[in-house]
Amino acid sequence: MNTSFANRLTCRFLSLLVIPAVLTSAVAADQSPPLLADGPGWQPPAYEDVRRQALDWLDDADADDATRRRAEQRWEQPQVTGVALLERLAATFADVDPRAAELLTLCSIPRAELVPPSHAWLDDEDTPPLVANNLRLLYGRWLVHEQMHDEALARIDTLRPEQVVAPAALLFYQGVAYHHLLQREKGLAAVERLLRGEQESPRRYVAVARLMKEDLRQLKEDTLDHIARRMRDVGRRLDLGRANRRVREIEDGVIESLDKLIKEIEEQQKKQQSMAGQGQSQSNKPAQESRIMGGKGPGEVTKRDLGSGADWGSLPPKEREKALQQIGRDFPSHYRDVIEEYFRRKAAEGSER
Repeated sequence: MNTSFANRLTCRFLSLLVIPAVLTSAVAADQSPPLLADGPGWQPPAYEDVRRQALDWLDDADADDATRRRAEQRWEQPQVTGVALLERLAATFADVDPRAAELLTLCSIPRAELVPPSHAWLDDEDTPPLVANNLRLLYGRWLVHEQMHDEALARIDTLRPEQVVAPAALLFYQGVAYHHLLQREKGLAAVERLLRGEQESPRRYVAVARLMKEDLRQLKEDTLDHIARRMRDVGRRLDLGRANRRVREIEDGVIESLDKLIKEIEEQQKKQQSMAGQGQSQSNKPAQESRIMGGKGPGEVTKRDLGSGADWGSLPPKEREKALQQIGRDFPSHYRDVIEEYFRRKAAEGSER
């Protein structure tokens, strides 16, 4: 599959969720007290508790008097929650740590490069958990907005709500990344946990989480819908310049799923034809006489060349277009592209033999 086809396919797919524009690594064990008690009915941390931890961190970082006064003025502003609280905390880190300042700047602008910075210092055991956990969430959120879902999960997959100041945002963006990567079980776990605390979550998070939950519940592997989503994911990866082994594995998996699906349909059709033939062979009215029926024909049937499996992609242009037009009438438009790509791959396989 080439990039132009992936782009065309991606544009045609019906997006179930539209996220506004805005592999797993371990971090040191959190030695600081949790910001909130975890559980089925999780609660966000109190503003004053976050403020106190931020100012205590400034003391540990030996911030000068001017930096301390600037931070105190920031925290004396009206109280905020969620992502706004996360950004206020990140700004406090940026006042002291140039690396945090660089990350905060990166997360405030659209992506300019195909490969995002690693910011490996967030995984360093010397980085305080308060800094590492919350900046990983800030970075992961930005990566999700930039459609870099694998890279986002490398930052937020192992985070827990009690480790960050914006637990609803963590669960939401985990759910979005899992949903886009078709990780059904993890996606359901994240959105269900978010919905258990929906009273403390932004309404937009709750609304989208409910849609994701229903969509993931109905998602079944190797269906045409599942295949189409994997093709869309291939297009996203190619747009990011990720023409690597992972992309080839997904493409091969799509072809295998299509082979399986077409085989099941063919077997079902054969079964239906067999049952129909048996029904026609049984007469509702018995013959009046037991005799051989006469006939003048030679008893020969003209054989038709139906082709072989390798000929599927070798149809003449007019016949192939006619078949694809029929597909377009019988299926949604994005399925036509998926099946067209399947035939193209089958033709390429035949030419290699």
